[in-house]
Amino acid sequence: MRSFTIGFSTCPNDTFIFYALMKNKISDSKSRFIETLTDVETLNEMAFQKELDITKLSYHAFGHLVDDYILLRSGSALGRGCGPLLISDLPYKPEDLTNKKIAIPGKHTTAAMLLRLYNNHFEQLVPMSFEKIMPAIKEGIVDAGVIIHESRFTFQKEGLKKIVDLGSWWEDTTGLPIPLGGIFAKRSLGKEIIANINTDVRKSIDYAFRYPREPMEYIQQYAQELSEDVILQHIDLYVNTYSVDLGEEGIQAIRYLLKSGYDKGIFKTYRDDFVI
Repeated sequence: MRSFTIGFSTCPNDTFIFYALMKNKISDSKSRFIETLTDVETLNEMAFQKELDITKLSYHAFGHLVDDYILLRSGSALGRGCGPLLISDLPYKPEDLTNKKIAIPGKHTTAAMLLRLYNNHFEQLVPMSFEKIMPAIKEGIVDAGVIIHESRFTFQKEGLKKIVDLGSWWEDTTGLPIPLGGIFAKRSLGKEIIANINTDVRKSIDYAFRYPREPMEYIQQYAQELSEDVILQHIDLYVNTYSVDLGEEGIQAIRYLLKSGYDKGIFKTYRDDFVI
């Protein structure tokens, strides 16, 4: 049995997806996985150094890495009503933020790319870990921020206000679901091994859907927000039919994002063979 390094985020959608695979519930797997759990921007940066065989990546980061990694059909965070939100503690209009400090959850996150596609004139972008963004707004370190993950469900309780729903903007503009992050394998692993890994990921998702309560302890071990209600909302929003298999609409949405990034000079390369 061959061993591979794998990286995924500590967010509930990823720990839900990978629970069965990491806990050896997939009895017919041909692979063994040595996992790294960390935030997605750290995984993005690790991928630029080609550190992991299989990894979660933001689609923004992947646009820079299409020659090195290829997308699995299973495991993605992609859907409707799940995009990043631009928020503040004051009721700004988007145009008011042109010269204000805006926190982004990492330079290579899809959230950062969506903000740039929405308005390329925001001049003071401040990268920071996603869990630090709401406190930074409240403390006046930044004027606004783009939030992702569990923050979508808690920002209003913190007295913060939505300025723009970047996911809704994307959906209204393109008619497509919003691609946030996916699971990628090094192209150098070869088609057969990559296909087997994709099968493992899909079986791990199927297992989690069959036994949804079983992964909860594992999920809470890593979650930023420990409320079970928030965790379940998070999983329900980000783990869906596109996570099981992207399908043609999911692939179309990713293609549109990558092509848009290439056309606007964000990416130097575009490849149509980006998915297995």
